[in-house]
Amino acid sequence: MMVLIRGAGDLASGIALRLWQCGFQVVMTDLPHPTAIRRTVAFSEALLLGEVTVETVTAQKAESATHAKALLSAGILPVLADPETTCRKALTPSVVVDAILAKKNLGTTTQDAPVVIGVGPGFTAGVDCHAVVESMRGHTLGRVYYRGSALPNTGIPGLIGGFSGERVLRAPADGVFTPICAIGDTVTEGDVMATVDGVPMYATLTGTLRGILPSGTTVHKGLKSGDIDPRCEPFHCHTVSDKALSIAGGVLEAILVLTKPT
Repeated sequence: MMVLIRGAGDLASGIALRLWQCGFQVVMTDLPHPTAIRRTVAFSEALLLGEVTVETVTAQKAESATHAKALLSAGILPVLADPETTCRKALTPSVVVDAILAKKNLGTTTQDAPVVIGVGPGFTAGVDCHAVVESMRGHTLGRVYYRGSALPNTGIPGLIGGFSGERVLRAPADGVFTPICAIGDTVTEGDVMATVDGVPMYATLTGTLRGILPSGTTVHKGLKSGDIDPRCEPFHCHTVSDKALSIAGGVLEAILVLTKPT
């Protein structure tokens, strides 16, 4: 069974990893210049590097739907630079998962595939998709809704190591992003993490730099550009998060429920 996933950031990649390990054929799409922060666990990096491995699964950039099918046949997960998911018509997937996490629906409908699953706020099961998976940290993370919507976006990141919004690094200005530190570095509050056209972006707390945008990314002031993990566990930088795996479990449940014979 083929599953087409819209988005290839860290949460979408957690979904892809779990489905791939369960034997599903998975194809992913993203922007030509992805803006994923946790790049060491995001299959979107294949679009920049040509190939990337997340944990035990290797993905490569696919140039077309035909190329994607060839990669699948070779046991490689394809990632296409196709934000509009125009490849869908050629691939005819059994399942479409919208894991862009845009906090709104960017065009996904129940007509896209026999089973359509939305992740996070912006979708309503029974209206624009067949199921919604909760993406907010807390008691309902990963829960599947077959009617209704996920919790609304609060704009406040979930608590990790006792910190919430402080974990997120935001671009200090409009311009071109130039990182100074690398993912996995131990950083101290006040350190310069990157610059945007010469304007410094400072560490907001002490911990491990878990994510940062690639050099040359065009950003606007306030854009999420980095992530510090106060737990200081470099291992976390190279493994899919608990949140991603919980959401992936919800997606897997929804697929199995919605495709089981009646």
